[in-house]
Amino acid sequence: MQNRYSRQQLFHPIGQTGQQSLQQKHVLIIGAGALGSASAEALVRAGIGRLTLIDRDYVEWSNLQRQQLYTELDAQEKMPKVIAAKKRLQQINTEVEIHVGIMDACTETLLPLLEDVDVMVDATDNFDVRFVMNDLAQKYRIPWVYGSCVGSYGATYTVVPGKTPCLHCLLKVMPHTGMTCDTVGIISPAVQIVAAYQVAEVLKLLVGDDKALRKSYLTFDVWQNQHYEINVEKIRQFDCPSCGDQPTYPYLSYENQTKLQILCGRDAVQIRPPKPIHYSLDQLANQLRSNGEVQVNPYLLSCQADDYRIVIFQDGRVVIHGIQDIQKAKNIYYRLLG
Repeated sequence: MQNRYSRQQLFHPIGQTGQQSLQQKHVLIIGAGALGSASAEALVRAGIGRLTLIDRDYVEWSNLQRQQLYTELDAQEKMPKVIAAKKRLQQINTEVEIHVGIMDACTETLLPLLEDVDVMVDATDNFDVRFVMNDLAQKYRIPWVYGSCVGSYGATYTVVPGKTPCLHCLLKVMPHTGMTCDTVGIISPAVQIVAAYQVAEVLKLLVGDDKALRKSYLTFDVWQNQHYEINVEKIRQFDCPSCGDQPTYPYLSYENQTKLQILCGRDAVQIRPPKPIHYSLDQLANQLRSNGEVQVNPYLLSCQADDYRIVIFQDGRVVIHGIQDIQKAKNIYYRLLG
């Protein structure tokens, strides 16, 4: 046990002092899928003091290709991801205090978890939650590390309240494509690269080496051998409602949250994003063909799957036919549209 962190302590920017600091820190990871499981394992092995991990989902067979904490038995038993993750993480390092929650991430569920949190890690699969994280981070002055990956593509960015542009400021350089792992797939190297960058940034924050933090928005395509860094230091907007001089934290309010409504008599759930999303319906049709029969016209796209039909309108409004369960509708929506 005395030598557990010896190699990490030999790394000068961490050293013995940094290791002692790590053991006093608390990290919140939102999402226990590919990025969440990779980041959680790395941070637990690094010897952080406390980890809180939340996720709403359970382990499925399609997860095993890239979500490294889970086993075939977890998939057979449909084990909640955070329960399976905690079991494995405790086997890796009994010194780390691990808390988990089976829950949907939203303002109401995240707020009670923020006490004593030093860094938040984004391991979600949708921008609704990321914008809530962003506003909570700004309001409570908690740094967080954004990360996303799909196909062979990945992106990451570190947000430090009061010092860097926030996610809201970055909207112009982050186009919404509607691509998800369920529509275009994903390979594990993309996951591992994003997670490695995220964990490195988290370690810098936890040991107080702010000068080493990456100041750019980083993107890559590991299959096409492409790597880009976008300098975003000057795009901070002083009238930004999330991080500007007079913030209002808009994504913490109800009117800026995605709305779900059961359509009476139609066996359907309607989902309306907080702001119009103008998809390229033809591009979206190509992404969704593996999920079912797709029809598209200038006004909407319809995809007929085995047990439901999803209709996507030009302004981003979605109606999912064949279900009345709002949670199931949310799962389908985020799985297919991100």
